[in-house]
Amino acid sequence: MLQDIREKSLGTIGKVIVGIIIAVFALFGVESIIGGFTQPPAVANVNGEDITQFQLDQNIQNLMTSIGGNLDGIDPSFLESIALNQLIEETLLRQKTLSDSMSISSDQIDRNIVSTESFQINGLFDSELAVRTMATQGLTVPMYRDSLEQRMMMSQLANAFSNSNFVTEEEFESFAKLSTQTRDFRYISVTMGTRTLGVSIADDEITTYYENNKDQFTEEESVIVEYVLLDKTSITEELNVDENDLLEQYALEKEEFEGSSEKRASHILFEVSSDVPQEVAIELAENTKTRIDAGENFSELALEVSIDTVSAEEGGDIGFTDGTAFPVEIEETLNVLALNEVSSPVVSEFGVHLVKLTQDANNSFPSFEETRDRLERELTASEVESIYSERLQDLSNLAFETGDLQTIEEVLSLEVEKSDPITRSGGSGLFANPEIVSAAYSDEVLIDRNNSDVIELSDSQSLVLRVSEFREAFVLPLADVDAEIAVILRTEMERQAVQDIGQELFDALQGGLSIDELLAQNELEWINEVGVDRNSFTVNREIVREAFNLQDPGDGFLRTNLTLNNDTFVVIELNQVNEGSADSIPAEQSDNMLDSLRADMGNNDFQAYMTSLRENSDIKTNLEQAF
Repeated sequence: MLQDIREKSLGTIGKVIVGIIIAVFALFGVESIIGGFTQPPAVANVNGEDITQFQLDQNIQNLMTSIGGNLDGIDPSFLESIALNQLIEETLLRQKTLSDSMSISSDQIDRNIVSTESFQINGLFDSELAVRTMATQGLTVPMYRDSLEQRMMMSQLANAFSNSNFVTEEEFESFAKLSTQTRDFRYISVTMGTRTLGVSIADDEITTYYENNKDQFTEEESVIVEYVLLDKTSITEELNVDENDLLEQYALEKEEFEGSSEKRASHILFEVSSDVPQEVAIELAENTKTRIDAGENFSELALEVSIDTVSAEEGGDIGFTDGTAFPVEIEETLNVLALNEVSSPVVSEFGVHLVKLTQDANNSFPSFEETRDRLERELTASEVESIYSERLQDLSNLAFETGDLQTIEEVLSLEVEKSDPITRSGGSGLFANPEIVSAAYSDEVLIDRNNSDVIELSDSQSLVLRVSEFREAFVLPLADVDAEIAVILRTEMERQAVQDIGQELFDALQGGLSIDELLAQNELEWINEVGVDRNSFTVNREIVREAFNLQDPGDGFLRTNLTLNNDTFVVIELNQVNEGSADSIPAEQSDNMLDSLRADMGNNDFQAYMTSLRENSDIKTNLEQAF
């Protein structure tokens, strides 16, 4: 197909089409092509205001970015629904702020912009950075300010609910009693096990299940692909670096090293001026040197007394020198200083210095033997990059120009390999990559049987594939799945046995009968729990929740039963409710609980307000799952 397009684009019809496109661009601009066709319908309308597909797409992207991680398991329509409802609520809030004539002062907007971290460098606002950052979002400064004003007004409206709530002393006491309440109960847990191992599963049961549930044993449609893989690792194995090249590189590095050996220095600078004679500056320097010799930190003293404030903030560091970067007086001093030694006062045209040698020149270059492995790795890596880049270009051209992989195999010496079956949901290893799956099932590859384009799997691997076999979906024969069905049926039997035993226990208890014999027969026993709070993790959370759902039994007891998510049948007997108290809560925890309670109540009020806004608004959506 790609070859057909290439050939036809060179024909008369192709030239006419290209000519028409050029003419339209010239007369009306590119917008005539991009935006000149019928605009897609709005995805929603809120009180007469449209929400466009572009807005929805942007919000979906923002939502995906905020979630992060692997989103493969999330239904796209679910994300679309969430994103659309966010836009609807934002539109409702914005419309409400406008109808209520709410506003934000310019000073508030300015303060918000200045305090935005993405507009700051080293904690200070940078106007040029702010403008550039806004531009990357497609916004001018006025557009950004308008958008920020709208967001701040919506936030102000939301905060009116979330931050204005209060909790009375009686409400808090009631909440505290409930939250610190504990319960005493006991329970019997009937778990799945080997209760039905002595019961055989008949062949006709397996056959019946197979016939009634064939969709469970259907193999998806799949493709088997042939492919060639361009891999830097394989290229590396081909190479053998010449010893002379290594020696040449070693000599070059050694020469560069010895020619660029540098020393690093720090200093503390004292001013010499009409107000501060040189003698006074020298005396100040000597006093500071005495403090250093006594053990005070050079960097801290630089920050305290040096007039070179820029270097002082770096501990006095003034960088490297090859012997010519600093004034000659400092260079001469560095030549006689030992590493980390601080000089006596040094006078230069800039003032009086205390100089410290912080890094000495190291003219000792490692031997060839010490550097050989590194040099070989680096030269190999450089050669690999060059060869890989060349072959990648060749691979791309050959994949497009040829109708098979054999030519690529011959020209680039890449072995043609074959995959295991790959379903539309993906395969294993390389073929779990969604780009490979998408390419394999594309019309150009699957239907037209062309080579795929080059698929760059990483910085070091690229692949070209073509379909060699397509397999329709099919039902696996009974002989292949009978063991699996037997397990399914056995599990169902176990599940039913658990339910039967559990229900028998519960019914006996409710009927006032003794269950001791039944417990013994099934190797079960009561498990006693005392003083369990509602947040306890020492007992299964489902059991705890059910125990706290029961009313206070008073002087008696209450029973209930439930089936856990793991199919365990549980009988619960609640014996006592122990009331909590606000006095038992530590002060810090009490404050946190109060804040949390206010926030929850405020959030509930805001959600109720949003529900009211929606109910009293005219909202039309074109998405089935929007809510």
